[in-house]
Amino acid sequence: MYTKGYKTSISLLPLLWVSILLFLPYVLILCTSFWSVSSDQVLVHTWDFSSYQQLVTNPMYGKVLFRSAKIAGTVTLLALFLAYPLAYFLSFHCEKQQKWLYQLVILPLWVSYLVRGYAWKTILGGDGVLNGFLQYMHITNEPLEFLLYSPFAVVLTLTHIYTPFVFLPVYAALAHIPKNLLEASHDLGASHFNTFWKVIFPLSIPGILTGSTFAFVLTLGDFLAPQMVGGASGMMISNVVVSLFGAAYNWPLGSAIAMVILLLVVTLLSVVNRYEKKWSMK
Repeated sequence: MYTKGYKTSISLLPLLWVSILLFLPYVLILCTSFWSVSSDQVLVHTWDFSSYQQLVTNPMYGKVLFRSAKIAGTVTLLALFLAYPLAYFLSFHCEKQQKWLYQLVILPLWVSYLVRGYAWKTILGGDGVLNGFLQYMHITNEPLEFLLYSPFAVVLTLTHIYTPFVFLPVYAALAHIPKNLLEASHDLGASHFNTFWKVIFPLSIPGILTGSTFAFVLTLGDFLAPQMVGGASGMMISNVVVSLFGAAYNWPLGSAIAMVILLLVVTLLSVVNRYEKKWSMK
């Protein structure tokens, strides 16, 4: 129905937009990662691998990256543990109030990220709501220091922030499961557990993979929550990149770390996309 010239004309502007705002910055970051910084804090446009060598030789960056991946994996598992039962309940056991409960689940997305972050900082602080309640109930005699400025606080805050991102694709996958498949499973004598394990769960795996990818990638690239509630022990790899581009003024090293993170994310997305297509075909 549409000529080749028409398709090219309507695709040119979006492709140009993506190239300028997405592809070109990636190319600039890649080029910057091969530059260096002189002793007087001046960028030297000479091509070398000193930034990547520093990543390999300095174990601190590997430890921070491993900690970031660990936190991202923990947040992903906790968010999936919270989102999947809720999505299952809304899809199969809550028909009358389904729309209202769905709005309540996605309601935190309407609130600013900073507001939610500072809310958890207020709750977990030494003079915060949680420590005040524990001392009032005589459960503790003094504020618990590990509640704030720790990996625990980072995991808790990011789990609250990114659980809706896991819920949405899981709910979409469960809501699109034909009800006649469940009726056929029960008619054939399958129990509720067997129906869930052999019918519902396999059909929801694409949504699980998509939601888990959202949570892991967004957590891995997050730097605001670790900065607000993490402290030194909760610092993640994105905070290192921010400091390198800011106070340290080491753009080549920051660009090298950013390219490593980008490579890890692209690899993860490729693997997830392959498995998602595999389970979608099944």
